[in-house]
Amino acid sequence: MKKTLLLILVLMLAIVALLVLNLLLGTVRIPFATVWRILLGSEGESEIWRNIILSSRLPQALTALVAGAGLAVSGLQMQTVFRNPLAGPSVLGISNGASLGVACVVLLSGSLGGVALSRLGYLGDAAISLAAIVGSLLVMGFIVWVASKVKGHVTLLIIGVMIGYLATAIIGVLKFFSAEEDIRAYVVWGLGSFGRVSGGQMLLFVCLMSVLLPLSMLTVKAMNLYMLGNGYARNLGLNVRRTRVLLILSSGTLVAIVTAYCGPIMFIGLAVPHLARAIFRTSDHRILMPASLLTGGALALFCNLVARMPGFEGVLPVNSVTALIGAPIVAGVLFRKRKENYE
Repeated sequence: MKKTLLLILVLMLAIVALLVLNLLLGTVRIPFATVWRILLGSEGESEIWRNIILSSRLPQALTALVAGAGLAVSGLQMQTVFRNPLAGPSVLGISNGASLGVACVVLLSGSLGGVALSRLGYLGDAAISLAAIVGSLLVMGFIVWVASKVKGHVTLLIIGVMIGYLATAIIGVLKFFSAEEDIRAYVVWGLGSFGRVSGGQMLLFVCLMSVLLPLSMLTVKAMNLYMLGNGYARNLGLNVRRTRVLLILSSGTLVAIVTAYCGPIMFIGLAVPHLARAIFRTSDHRILMPASLLTGGALALFCNLVARMPGFEGVLPVNSVTALIGAPIVAGVLFRKRKENYE
């Protein structure tokens, strides 16, 4: 228990350190003392530096922290539902539903309305976020309905994969008939970004996730029972079907909100639960849930820091960084488990 508390404390300190680095480092180097005074609201500092910290770096860091935590918790819940180490937040097609919603709005705006949505500024961003939420929630509603009707995990998984293929096919058709500017705007959204959220949007996003993440913690006991197997879980009084629907609903809502505000962020939800299991060496969700939450936040902050590392002109796509970091983590953990099984 002491070791677990120590590891959690280390993760918390790592998050604080990464938050500070996210505020300090970038294409413009700002001294720590200046950053501290700006955060405290002191007058007399450079207005340019103040805007960089308060309008760009701080919202971006908070968004990365909260989004990473949400995706990690969602990934843990999906891996529990399917009892599959390769399950992730996008396994049921919810992210594809968000992408389809955005595609319908972005790719059709220029063709039907004559004005590219990417030119409408905040109004366009709000429309994109709303379209992503609607698309993902519609798919999630269908998946929840199917989950309440079917018993097998494989059937549910196949339906989710088919939804993903169907959404991708429709998006491909929309791209074919869309203007080049709209296609470019959609592709940029699909790369994912923690810097897309600012001002009131960032505050709303953080507030929503601050409510959803504690609520997801309430599923910990059910997740532990669920992992024992359907028969044993029923004998202990767990309603297996209702628990599955609840976990899908919780995971899907987290993915829907994160995708709506940040775009589809890959690999964090898949990699972080494995990383948390490797660090804490436990399958107890009472430990894994907060561990995944903290690890996801820390990893997202690190990826955001790498994406806008000093020396780069501009910002690298977040999905490129998360894939470069997340893929080796998943491969390493799986190879390690296979080696332990042989031993």
